[in-house]
Amino acid sequence: MNSSEFFDFLFTRSSVRDFTELEIEDEEIQYILKCARTAPSAGNRESWDVVIVTDEGIREDLADAAFGQEHIKKAPVILVVCTNYVRSMSQYGERGILYAMEDATIASTYMMLAAHSLRLQTCWTGAFDDETVCEILDLPQHARPVALLAVGHGNLPEYRSERMPLEEHVHEETW
Repeated sequence: MNSSEFFDFLFTRSSVRDFTELEIEDEEIQYILKCARTAPSAGNRESWDVVIVTDEGIREDLADAAFGQEHIKKAPVILVVCTNYVRSMSQYGERGILYAMEDATIASTYMMLAAHSLRLQTCWTGAFDDETVCEILDLPQHARPVALLAVGHGNLPEYRSERMPLEEHVHEETW
């Protein structure tokens, strides 16, 4: 893949909230997770875990915890990406909290790109009640949910959101 193809690949990925009822194959989920394992992580601690949710009742509970966001209920798979503080804090102490968050975030991004390579759609959802998600999934105390990744076959939005000009983000040498 050349740089132009790579940019097109990135540019065509979009958050989708309108999912069809088509199922996702177990092999596709395993591929997505295998790709996530290649993500960089602080000290190679891989301070993230994921809960695969396909059960309709649990997806409904997660949608409620996500303040009624319907796509969480409708997507056939929700990948709940969590930090694993024990892995990073065992090496980095308190700073490991930040590193675990970064590891989980990067792994989530790799999952979305892997899904896109399979022509699946995703939506990163970060607006949810942490405590409720922890209760629903019986997460241990050393884990914190970072993202609810809805994954499935979806209908792309009719328009693409505008992005800020690059100049709004970039500073040279100093701010």
